[in-house]
Amino acid sequence: MITVSVKWQKEIFKEVEIDTTQSPYVFKCQLYDLTGVPPERQKIMVKGGLLKDDADWSTLGVKEGQKLMMMGTADEIVKSPEKGTVFVEDLPEEEQVVAVGHTAGLFNLGNTCYMNSTLQCLHSVPELKSSLIKYSHSGRNNDVDPSSHMLTIATRDLFNELDKSVKPVAPMQFWMVLRKKYPQFGQLHNGVFMQQDAEECWTQLLYTLSQSLRSPGSSENLDAVKAIFGIELISRIHCQESNEESSESESVYSLKCHISQEVNHLHEGIKHGLKSELEKASPALGRSATYLKESRINALPRYLTVQFVRFFWKRESNQKAKILRKVDYPLELDVYDFCSDDLRKKLDAPRQILRNEEGKKLGLKVNDTSSAQKENDVKMADAEGSSNVDGEPSVVPMDEGEKETQMTGIYDLVAVLTHKGRSADSGHYVGWVKQENGKWIEFDDDNPKPRVEDDITRLSGGGDWHMAYIIMYKARVVSV
Repeated sequence: MITVSVKWQKEIFKEVEIDTTQSPYVFKCQLYDLTGVPPERQKIMVKGGLLKDDADWSTLGVKEGQKLMMMGTADEIVKSPEKGTVFVEDLPEEEQVVAVGHTAGLFNLGNTCYMNSTLQCLHSVPELKSSLIKYSHSGRNNDVDPSSHMLTIATRDLFNELDKSVKPVAPMQFWMVLRKKYPQFGQLHNGVFMQQDAEECWTQLLYTLSQSLRSPGSSENLDAVKAIFGIELISRIHCQESNEESSESESVYSLKCHISQEVNHLHEGIKHGLKSELEKASPALGRSATYLKESRINALPRYLTVQFVRFFWKRESNQKAKILRKVDYPLELDVYDFCSDDLRKKLDAPRQILRNEEGKKLGLKVNDTSSAQKENDVKMADAEGSSNVDGEPSVVPMDEGEKETQMTGIYDLVAVLTHKGRSADSGHYVGWVKQENGKWIEFDDDNPKPRVEDDITRLSGGGDWHMAYIIMYKARVVSV
């Protein structure tokens, strides 16, 4: 790491740090934050001519304290005409975000598309942003290690910056803290940062946030991340050979869609993912035996995440290979069939209310007596289950003033993280996110583009085009 000063027009920026392990493009992103001059417009004089994006710092002879000269014009804001017409460019940046209809893109800092796509998908969850806003510098739980604390702060600050900006943001601070917390994301190959698995980034970030955003000295019930993403599973574990049987419960942050020759649709893949075989010691047989584990959902999250298990380890090539098979997924997902019997009973009444509400919107005649009875059933089921956390379909309000609602088991697609290429550790990741206005945006690093629903359903695989790797659904709820 060396420190230089940069002269641009009449301004001099002192003590600008250069991380010589990263490409000059990353340095240009830093200067973009300082000057507003996009990297492609920057002309920086160094030994041998102009600084190129992919140059090797060791050959440029840049020294500690050196003064560099930069030329280039910053993005200009169009002035409003005398008639008083207000252009988007004239609005404060926060208002520009509303007018444009989506937030900023993220600069790729060198094979960081896996990180950018993860961040854009998670940034679309208002409840997560709300929990992060409440997290303060001084309010760190003593149980949280310093690196987790810093990663949580960096996530909060980056989400805040994205909300206020229409220009691309360079996630420098977040990336540095992420690599410090999880060194695997800082792996180098021939001096260049390697591509990483987006699912690993997603999982590690959520795990860190789940530790940080838990209320100090509280039980797991006040774990904000678990309340937003946590799926409670109850499993039956059976050994056919010895007829032994047991049950267990666990909390996970995503369902798995297993892909085989028989799987053509998400529903089939999830069904396969909820069944597995495991080897463990059998007390009855006195040796190791095969057990069948069958799981059911016993409590639903606000946001349901599903990972397509597309990558597997190929010993011949010693790398993660990719399953390209096409697996269709719906814009609306009903998980009722995957739920435990107890949870299904509690979902029946809210589902009927939802059907009635949607029927009214379509102008269909609804039996009000039946509807009233169902609403009463919801209140009864809620009262009966209030002392039992397991299987409870209520959504506890996370913010003051938020109404209590009931889960229906029906979800709407709000984000897709795709991968293009043949290996998890190469290729390109992109985030596709549904905005609050109902429109879809493709976040391809620093270049957000509007998309339509047909584009989203075409990401199901079957070739070398972008295909869904992680998808996220938002719960459709009814008010109590």
